[in-house]
Amino acid sequence: MNGWTLSPALGWPAGIAVAVVMTACAVAEVAIHMRHRACSDETVTSCVRRTLICLFTAIAVLTPSTVASTTSKAVNATDIVIAIDTTSSMAVKDATYGSATTISRLDAAKHAVHDLTKAYPAASFSALSFGASASLDVPLTPDTLAIDNWADALAVESSAASSGSSLDTPLDKLLLTLKDIRQRHTDDTIVLFLISDGEQTSTTTRRTYSSLRRYLDDAVVLGAGSTTGGKIPADGSDDSADDQETWVTDPTTGQPGISTLSPDTLSTIADELSGSAIMLDASHTATNSLPKASKAWRTTATAKTRQRTTPVVWPIAIVIAALLAWELGAWIAMSRRLL
Repeated sequence: MNGWTLSPALGWPAGIAVAVVMTACAVAEVAIHMRHRACSDETVTSCVRRTLICLFTAIAVLTPSTVASTTSKAVNATDIVIAIDTTSSMAVKDATYGSATTISRLDAAKHAVHDLTKAYPAASFSALSFGASASLDVPLTPDTLAIDNWADALAVESSAASSGSSLDTPLDKLLLTLKDIRQRHTDDTIVLFLISDGEQTSTTTRRTYSSLRRYLDDAVVLGAGSTTGGKIPADGSDDSADDQETWVTDPTTGQPGISTLSPDTLSTIADELSGSAIMLDASHTATNSLPKASKAWRTTATAKTRQRTTPVVWPIAIVIAALLAWELGAWIAMSRRLL
């Protein structure tokens, strides 16, 4: 529903301050005229004109605006696709992210997602998770809150559901997703962020990621974990205390298996994508070496109705300009009479 509101272009504190000053000037103009009208050459017309200039200026700085409901939104022509590894090894607590505090690899991935939505607030996002299989969890959307909520809800799959980690699991889903985005938004900048620990335990040969390059403008592979590694929780949870936890057993030794970050594998995938690799740690986060966003914008329709505020200052500006021109003309005429 349409309506009117005030939306100071200078911000509420400065807008109110200027409006108060100009209103005080208008009151002072009237008071001075009334007090000195007997001995002043200022006419009533001049007093009214100057008072109106002050009052209209006070109104203008408060920026009257119309409010209308809309489902359209201007979005940056940048499409961010995030793919996160949710295999059981991502529950290992050997990761750090921007501090020395040790967290699980999946938690590091979640922090990375939150940083990405902050870094690209006007972009569109699509989100995938992959473990034993890959899933497109969030189709392309400009709703960054939906992406943040998706990341917060992620959980690692149970080790019982895994038949070995295979880093090419998301390839087919990514190929379809990226191809669809490129066909729908031909001129958009498309960037892929792949977050994983780089562990490949499957006996099958990993397929190359190079097939995705035709649809991408850039790619960043983010590594979560450490080369020292850690034990893998058997239930896929990273919430239990170590003394209460059961661990995935290495069948060759009968002891808890150790999962480690594989920087070489992740760097190889980054090379296949013609992108870059960043190993997340206390001093490296997802915001290091971010690809540039597109300079283009487009309008899209959203399911969410929002309020659009449009300033309507030009009629007031015309009135103020006319009053100032009148004041200037009156001043010139008065000056000529006094010569």
